[in-house]
Amino acid sequence: MDFHRLLQHKQQRWQRSSYLLIGLFLSVCVLYLLVGELWLSPFSAWSSLEQQLVWELRLPRLLAAAVIGASLAVAGATLQVLLGNVLAEPGVVGVSGGASVAMVILLLFFPSLNSPVAFMAAAVLGALLFTLLLVVMARKLRLTTARLLLVGVALGILSGAVVTWAFYFSDDLGLRQLMYWLMGSVAGVSWYQHLLSLVAVPVVIWLVLQGGVLDKLMLGEGHAKQLGVDIHRVRWRLILAIALLVGASVALGGVIGFVGLVVPHLLRLTLGSENRLLLPLSALCGALLLVSADLIARLALGSGELPLGVVTTTLGAPIFIWMLVRNHDSC
Repeated sequence: MDFHRLLQHKQQRWQRSSYLLIGLFLSVCVLYLLVGELWLSPFSAWSSLEQQLVWELRLPRLLAAAVIGASLAVAGATLQVLLGNVLAEPGVVGVSGGASVAMVILLLFFPSLNSPVAFMAAAVLGALLFTLLLVVMARKLRLTTARLLLVGVALGILSGAVVTWAFYFSDDLGLRQLMYWLMGSVAGVSWYQHLLSLVAVPVVIWLVLQGGVLDKLMLGEGHAKQLGVDIHRVRWRLILAIALLVGASVALGGVIGFVGLVVPHLLRLTLGSENRLLLPLSALCGALLLVSADLIARLALGSGELPLGVVTTTLGAPIFIWMLVRNHDSC
């Protein structure tokens, strides 16, 4: 089989995967809107109460899960290229922890400022600081996979310590809010909170369009410069985009882990590492994964529901352990 046929076969495989994921995503979305404590029929007219249930509760929650899933998956794929490490992920390397610490500070010390915009600003600032710290340490100290993960664990411990202090000093209302953010959930998301989605969606689209630039970065800084890439400017833009996506995701649904790790890695494993094709599929697959996980969270318990973060951690942790074992030689 010559090169042209190999390239054509690869393109067809990406296209088939795209069509399959789009079909699965649309099917899961329809199922998501129909099932729950009150099951709805797609073949009969809905009452005003059922219409209100879908429009005010299920649809905003569905969109939140899709936006968060796409944001975290694309942010994870970009962070892996930026750090040159396939195990990099916003939750694993502490970026989500930075966003949560900033939000905890806002909840405790500036309760009068609580709003989606304030949450977004605080979460983005925290995520940006932690992302900058990671990038600087990874570049200056030439961290291996093991050391980078240890730094991420250390940052996670640091953010966990701050949150523990917040638990100790918070009142009952603050404690409930903190538990909500830490466990991760899109229950109760309103249309007003989707102001955050208006920020996240354009950033996701912009990052998806940067696939060609990321492919050049994967060749190394020297080759990327020869191909006309302004390394310094591109890196800072990518850092800001990752911080915006992680901040918006944490502000909208709390700390939700492993989406940015599992989705890009499995896609690279099965379809290849071409970022211009990988990033749009990562967004689609991330949205599919989180909508499916939230559907499981809603239906798993008859009288209540599981936190979304618990479901994603249960699904992602075994895959993360497998990835660590698989990559032990590079550590």
